[in-house]
Amino acid sequence: MSGKLVGGFIVIAALIFGAVVYYYQEYGYYQPVKADGVDDVMLTSLVSEQPEPILYEDFQAVDADSSPIRYRACFTTTQSLAMMTETYETYEKPDPLNAPTWFSCFDAQKIGTALTSGQAVAFLGQENIHYGIDRVVAVFPDGHGYVWHQINHCGKVVFDGKPVPEDCPPKAGVPNESDAAVPGGTGPETQSESD
Repeated sequence: MSGKLVGGFIVIAALIFGAVVYYYQEYGYYQPVKADGVDDVMLTSLVSEQPEPILYEDFQAVDADSSPIRYRACFTTTQSLAMMTETYETYEKPDPLNAPTWFSCFDAQKIGTALTSGQAVAFLGQENIHYGIDRVVAVFPDGHGYVWHQINHCGKVVFDGKPVPEDCPPKAGVPNESDAAVPGGTGPETQSESD
């Protein structure tokens, strides 16, 4: 009898724990993003190499303080895709990340398939919006657009605890590759535990 009680308690505890984890993954961390109506959607210009606002409507977004890659947004634009590809920097190897299921306008699988097939085009929204994280914007021919944050090549290296590559901006507390090669430089072996 006591074994059944213990077993039942374990099952109930596991179900409660699973429900709490699910809630926090789907709802707990995310907050709606308040749109400013001016520069919520920006693309990096081929000429200025700086992010510039584009025309957009129907903007909605969610974000979370727990991770810089939880940002997701949806919008529509009246700007033509042909004009955009001539004006703004495209993004290599876009990889849309899943959104919480209740944020139904953002379907990562659909966006990824369209990007792979060439039906949609990915643009650089803003490089290093957080260190090592790019804001990526995908636009479909019908004007529907989607935004997410993606780890860039600098982030992939630095987040693995390696020195900052020479083609990446410096990061506080992390040595550059050139520093690591110089005798007496601040290579990985001299990094503090907190970095």
